[in-house]
Amino acid sequence: MTLPYAEMPAEKPAAPSWALPEGACDAHVHMVAGPEDFALWDARVENPAPGPDFDGWLARFQAHLDTLGFDRTVFVHSILYGGDNAVTLEAVRRFGDRARGVCLLPDGSDARAIQEMADAKMKAVRLNYVHGGLLTWEGALAMAPALTDAGMHIQMLAHADRHMPELADGVRAAPCPVVFDHCGWPADGVTAESGGFRALLALVSEGHAWVKLSATYRVSPDWTEAAALVEALVRANPERCLWGSDWPHLMLGGAEMPDAGALLNAFLETVPDSATRRQILVTNPERLFGF
Repeated sequence: MTLPYAEMPAEKPAAPSWALPEGACDAHVHMVAGPEDFALWDARVENPAPGPDFDGWLARFQAHLDTLGFDRTVFVHSILYGGDNAVTLEAVRRFGDRARGVCLLPDGSDARAIQEMADAKMKAVRLNYVHGGLLTWEGALAMAPALTDAGMHIQMLAHADRHMPELADGVRAAPCPVVFDHCGWPADGVTAESGGFRALLALVSEGHAWVKLSATYRVSPDWTEAAALVEALVRANPERCLWGSDWPHLMLGGAEMPDAGALLNAFLETVPDSATRRQILVTNPERLFGF
């Protein structure tokens, strides 16, 4: 079967209208490479955009950080590479102390495998509760004590409007932090008053869950709708919110390729208070990822 190629993001995003605080972190990005650099997973659904090799992608990402004003980042391992974390490990290594990582590990991974990832500055394992994959929720909870011992946490892609009621008790009981991607990735049209999203707000308010205010273009093409969800999450608990661009915007699933600068500006407009911005962009990533 011939697989589609991901779209290529802009060479440089639009510059933000406000300067970011020193130490700001783009807390959700992915690194990809040319097929000659790192092996892709046989079960992937698309290929990275053709053209750049690994060094070329690193250069494009550095331009992204420089244009937006970020000093730090978190590389989230892409399922395009399956359980082989090599591309993400190398990206973190190249960026040194400016970067941390989120890896993929399968059910049944033992404390030694988890510690090896922690030693390489991987700070979480990612669970895809929407599409499935290498790790189940039951498997993640079984790993949670070892993750806690290694200073790691669980990062999860789930639909708040569909999945939160069945996840909430486990999140509250988990010994390590649980971080939800993409504002809980609710369906277009979901509001802050919808049941599942209210359950996410409760977890965030209680301090049991963290949430990435990332990839709002996946939540709704209408920023006004997405902004209302962002406002609700920040209002619930700004000490449990992070921001991420989701660069280079893989597996768009019909969404329009965004401009990361426009996404950042939308966030900055929605969160105008400078102290709250610093909390989300600097203090929270420092605390969760150990910068």
